[in-house]
Amino acid sequence: MNKTINILEFKVDPILVLVFSFLTCDLYLISWKIKTAEVLNAVAEKRNYINPIGYCFRLLFTCLYIVGKDVLPKVYQIIGELKKDQSTLLIVLGFFFSIASAMIVQGSFSSLISYS
Repeated sequence: MNKTINILEFKVDPILVLVFSFLTCDLYLISWKIKTAEVLNAVAEKRNYINPIGYCFRLLFTCLYIVGKDVLPKVYQIIGELKKDQSTLLIVLGFFFSIASAMIVQGSFSSLISYS
């Protein structure tokens, strides 16, 4: 039940992630990543699997690898889609265009919310 509540509280359109990040010069993206880390931990069913502060700053690429390799396949399994390994894509996009990786993760959450 707690997992569903955490995920449902974080319903944002992926396009709004782009718009808000652009308008706030990526300050919105920092708060988005903190909330995302909480949701990812709920989906992974592990308490501190992804550290919110590390996800924002120093461990971003490691966390994106974990998200693409472990957590997003669980999301796809829950909603009944084909499991995809998006770890490399998220790392490359996170390095060059972090907003795009955020939009991919948020789109996966939106699919999960629509499924619930």
